[in-house]
Amino acid sequence: MIPFFIFISVLILQRLLELVIARRNEKWMKEQGAIEFGIKHYQFIVLMHSMFFVVLLFEKITFSREFSAFWPLFAAVFVCAQLIRVWALSSLGRYWNTKIIVIPNVEVVRRGPYRFIKHPNYLVVSIELLVVPLMFGAYITACLFTILNILMLSIRIPAEEKALRELTEYEGSIGDCNRFLPKLLNKYDN
Repeated sequence: MIPFFIFISVLILQRLLELVIARRNEKWMKEQGAIEFGIKHYQFIVLMHSMFFVVLLFEKITFSREFSAFWPLFAAVFVCAQLIRVWALSSLGRYWNTKIIVIPNVEVVRRGPYRFIKHPNYLVVSIELLVVPLMFGAYITACLFTILNILMLSIRIPAEEKALRELTEYEGSIGDCNRFLPKLLNKYDN
């Protein structure tokens, strides 16, 4: 049980640090004239991510869930996802945020993982919401929050892409990328 609590504590601290960074970036972006979108659904994103930890802890403790036999595989997937997260956040730099905040006419970031897919951080979050509970045998949490995340992203991604299309050259800059999986063939390949 101790490794579980250490892991979850580190994950919660990571999220809190990300919120501090996001708030700092938000302040800077708004000083540059940024506009915020998706305000109504943001509170539900925060609620979903907060409840993830509550439900995971509840399932783990209440049902005495054990480590999955596949935990090393899930841990490896988790570590790879974290590397992509760091790559994505560092590629966006001051433009990264947990909210949809866009500076009008800013150049769309096309470096790092954004060369290959439109939403690498959403991919990372989706992976985490699945593999973290699976690592600890919390199958109910894995299923529930994967479904909730799909529903949330079905609102979030269109709102974000609409905001970027309205205020930047988003389509021309990144329109040839898929949302989550890189294209395997160049558009000029037959």
